Amino acid sequence: MQLKLALTAALARLSAANVPSPRMNAELLLMFTLSCDRAYLHAHPERELTGDESARYNSTLAERSRGVPAQYITGHQEFWGMDFLVTPAVLIPRPETEHIIESALKLFSRLTPKPEAQSPKPAILDVGTGAGCIALALAKELPRAEIHATDISGPTLEIARANAARLRLDSRIQFRQTDLLAGFEPNSFDLVVSNPPYVGEREEDEVQLEVRKFEPRNAVFAGPTGTEVIARLIPQARSALKPEGWLILEISGTIVNEVISLLENWKEVKVINDLQSIPRVIQAQK
Repeated sequence: MQLKLALTAALARLSAANVPSPRMNAELLLMFTLSCDRAYLHAHPERELTGDESARYNSTLAERSRGVPAQYITGHQEFWGMDFLVTPAVLIPRPETEHIIESALKLFSRLTPKPEAQSPKPAILDVGTGAGCIALALAKELPRAEIHATDISGPTLEIARANAARLRLDSRIQFRQTDLLAGFEPNSFDLVVSNPPYVGEREEDEVQLEVRKFEPRNAVFAGPTGTEVIARLIPQARSALKPEGWLILEISGTIVNEVISLLENWKEVKVINDLQSIPRVIQAQK
């Protein structure tokens, strides 16, 4: 079958399955199958797919049609201009999370460790690192920083370590398997960042089906209200932060007021909206 005909058939198949952005998905999966870029697809519409290529393309379309996220099919997702490996063991990195990086970079110039401090470099901790996207983006942008990252899941940390190695940043990050900030000494960090689970189980019906069905549940849902993990994380972060240190969390509009209440003893509490004007990040100073 010719490439252009394969794309046309794929578009119809994905549309019939109610897959969002069917054309983008059809092209993405064909690029994955052929190991090519989008320019190649448009430059070679008459190119004949081999039998093996057609079979592999049909296999990816079948997976996507039943709801499997394209990122889990291809094994890749872009974040902050970097290519990350992703598997069903990790939450798929999303563009909204880049607001954490932007907030951290703005605060970084204010992180000035005292000369007598144990670490001459500002120390940053990414809690619940998942694929490692936040920690690795900060390691890329902040070569002077000392970066740490935690996750409760061993298989998840394996993906984060693999991404660090692929991006040649493994020497910059210290990974630890632990529940939130358990095991860290008080007054250890200048900045704590996290994209924690923040969706309430009461909101489950409002979450996309493919997220509910395929992404790791404990990385999406925090408990009945959505604030359960954050309520544990905030006091632990307060202990682990140095005086005047900062906490940055990804949140949602449904829990913003509850999170502000949990930060009542913090200074300079600020909510940052995403491009859809939805509360997405909250930052506060110890």
